[in-house]
Amino acid sequence: MTKSTSNQPAKSNVSAKTHSKLKSAKSASVQRKPPKSSHTKSSSHKQQVRRGEQGLKPAKVTDKKGLHQRNLHKDGYDFDRLIEASPELKEFVRPNPYGNLSIDFADPQAVKALNLALLKADYQITFWDIPQGFLCPPIPGRVDYIHYLADLLAGNIQQESQESSVGSQNGQNVPRVNDAFTQAVATTHKIPTGPKIKALDIGTGANGVYPILGIQAYGWQFTASDVDPLSLANVEVIISGNPSLQKKFKTRLQTDHQKVFAGIIQPEDRFDITLCNPPFHSSLAEASAGSERKLNNLAANRAAKGHEPKPAKSTVSKDKQSTKGLNFGGQKAELWCDGGEKQFLLNMIRESADFKTQCLWFTSLVSKKENLKPSYAALEKAGAVTVKTIDMAQGNKLTRVLAWSYLTPKQQALWAKYRS
Repeated sequence: MTKSTSNQPAKSNVSAKTHSKLKSAKSASVQRKPPKSSHTKSSSHKQQVRRGEQGLKPAKVTDKKGLHQRNLHKDGYDFDRLIEASPELKEFVRPNPYGNLSIDFADPQAVKALNLALLKADYQITFWDIPQGFLCPPIPGRVDYIHYLADLLAGNIQQESQESSVGSQNGQNVPRVNDAFTQAVATTHKIPTGPKIKALDIGTGANGVYPILGIQAYGWQFTASDVDPLSLANVEVIISGNPSLQKKFKTRLQTDHQKVFAGIIQPEDRFDITLCNPPFHSSLAEASAGSERKLNNLAANRAAKGHEPKPAKSTVSKDKQSTKGLNFGGQKAELWCDGGEKQFLLNMIRESADFKTQCLWFTSLVSKKENLKPSYAALEKAGAVTVKTIDMAQGNKLTRVLAWSYLTPKQQALWAKYRS
């Protein structure tokens, strides 16, 4: 994950801003009826959103208690089908006290096996692997981000989060009434698919999961950056093992750890969307403590469900815990940077202004709600024309996508016309 440590404020540049509430809407045309059991059957081969699929319409923002409407995993996992696709998963699957098949989500090998099975069964990935100790991201939550970016590109996200933000008056969001990019796609309501759409993944890690999902679901082209050469080397192995990713997925090493976009975006580049999952923590100790909390929460959850007794609280020193904790959840660049998520976002926003005409939309996940307000202020200083906040949820975990563009409505319309 690329990190930045500079604390310089963004330059002031006053312009109009927008923010409003997310709309609830009817279901999209691609969906399934959810069964009550968590051990569900899936018809994903028919319902998978494929590049080139005709008549595909974007899903409008709906009830944020669950995954995106187009998310193939919103109804749970069909473990029988997943085991058929990837037999390695079988040894990790067992019935829970309710009679449903599940895995131990505190076991990194089990989570890795589940990810591989999902990628094989639902995204036609034949090979995927990550080195021990690197971040193993859950597929359902990661592909949700991709689906909302697809809606954003389609001009479907017209109203956003309930958070007050840039352009707000007395804490109330001001809706944008003249979204030229929305109008440019309003006649077709189709999600942009195919290689004309170019995306940039900042901090792809060793797993390369965002480009994989974006390519397999929508056929976009991806450039992925990272500060870690070992991570990118592993991604290159994944690409070489999957013909469907080749010629659509390329990597670039960020050699300056103080930069996000500089050195990655070249003068000839034009990206429709950038995406990023910033480092969450501000130090190694904080990252280790977070990993330990995750392990303890998973253990408590297993105990509550009758899987096993809740373990006693660890008495191991923090220094000895650090390596074990990080091995559960990722490497240094994936988990922490100086200043944590807040400073990373501020650095990214400030630097994005240098590439304002080369990217239609800049986006980032924001895990901590309190980091939105300073981000909105930074976007105002940087001169962002349009700002959107898109709420997402996976179970009890809440997060949001912060999206901004420096292009005027006329420029957005011209960009959309060029891409079409």
